[in-house]
Amino acid sequence: MSQWIYFFDLCGTAVFALTGAMAAGKYRMDAFGVLVLAAVTAVGGGSIRDALLGATPVFWIRDPNYILVILATTAAFLVLVRKPHRLPNKTLPIADALGLALFTIIGAEKALLLGTSGIVAVIMGLLTGVGGGIIRDLLCRQVPMVLRTEIYATASILGGIGYTLSLQAGMDSMAALAIAMLSTLTIRLSAIRWHLSLPAFDLKTKRV
Repeated sequence: MSQWIYFFDLCGTAVFALTGAMAAGKYRMDAFGVLVLAAVTAVGGGSIRDALLGATPVFWIRDPNYILVILATTAAFLVLVRKPHRLPNKTLPIADALGLALFTIIGAEKALLLGTSGIVAVIMGLLTGVGGGIIRDLLCRQVPMVLRTEIYATASILGGIGYTLSLQAGMDSMAALAIAMLSTLTIRLSAIRWHLSLPAFDLKTKRV
């Protein structure tokens, strides 16, 4: 199981690095800007998670393979994608949804391996899934997606809950992982497809 978790973690790193690179391309950043956004998106959430759990040095310092994945993804993006603004409009959100599903489960699993409670595991899954995207959006001077009305953090929370409850119910680890990833991805992609969102909180009052 640990080998599969590591494999999915590297895949999630590549996916989130791609979303960061694509965001940089959207805002016409130079090659260094692409690399920075790819890196913070890929490892930002996991770094916050490890710092809070006391798992230091953080994962990408202990294992340089994560850095290599980020560099390879960034290089491939710069070489293969000449005109990022011509990519389909839904490419970035779909890639981001996949990364969210992967990292949510990775974060929850790592927290559980370190002996935390189920609720802490869900929170760590959420931080792993959304932390890098928050940093990416802030660097792009955008309101982070997780703070908008889009169903984003909700998908991560529900996926993390499903994963921890499945394990507590005695379900096989791979089956729990597959179910949680599928549910997170389905919720997020459904929100993208049908423009589903949570109610907005508005303090503005109507004038008489």
